[in-house]
Amino acid sequence: MDPDADLAAVASLIADRHRAQMLLTLLGGTPQSGSALAEAAGISRSLASAHLKKLVAGGLVHARPSGRQQLYSVASESVADALEILILIAPASKVRSLTDATRVRSLRWARMCYDHLAGAVGVCVTEALIARGLLDEEDGTYRMGASGAAEFGRFGIDLGRLEHGTRPLVRPCLDWSERRYHLAGSLGAALTAAYAERRWTATREASRIVTVTEAGQAGLRDWLGIDLAELRAAA
Repeated sequence: MDPDADLAAVASLIADRHRAQMLLTLLGGTPQSGSALAEAAGISRSLASAHLKKLVAGGLVHARPSGRQQLYSVASESVADALEILILIAPASKVRSLTDATRVRSLRWARMCYDHLAGAVGVCVTEALIARGLLDEEDGTYRMGASGAAEFGRFGIDLGRLEHGTRPLVRPCLDWSERRYHLAGSLGAALTAAYAERRWTATREASRIVTVTEAGQAGLRDWLGIDLAELRAAA
């Protein structure tokens, strides 16, 4: 037995369906209240509280006070990455209703992957950044393209600040629905935040689903030449 890694301890935390649903909800990147997570998991607030205590004690979830309540989030980017990898190998949940089918389509179209954009839209944006020379792809890694720094600066991204952080500036993240890569790292997070600030995208409480607004469709078309209507038709 390997004395350095107690995988069973982590697996037992994820193995409960209610805890797994709360973790999936938190992959949206937005801190959530216990009541929001209870609703997402379809359980009582008291049962959700018991599950969340286990997730916090196990190091998968972080809790911070916010007024009279606690807000919960995925404990780290490493935890989010591990959960995304498990999604790649996990069987798909059964679709039991039209609502389920609509939710699945929406998740595949555009969603949050911790703090960066994923799904068909996230992959398309990443590939457009590479095609325009803003990012370079080589041997399965990303790096800043020749014109990237200037263009991202014009877009309002402070690369100097990002480069002094502890996270990688750019890295590929395998998209579980598209089976291609989207942009992660601090630049991926900063771009996703910029889309929201410009009202190009919108999210709702306790959901990973991202809605691309009319302004976002126009903005992505003008900035990167992306035609989302064409992309959706092809999908």
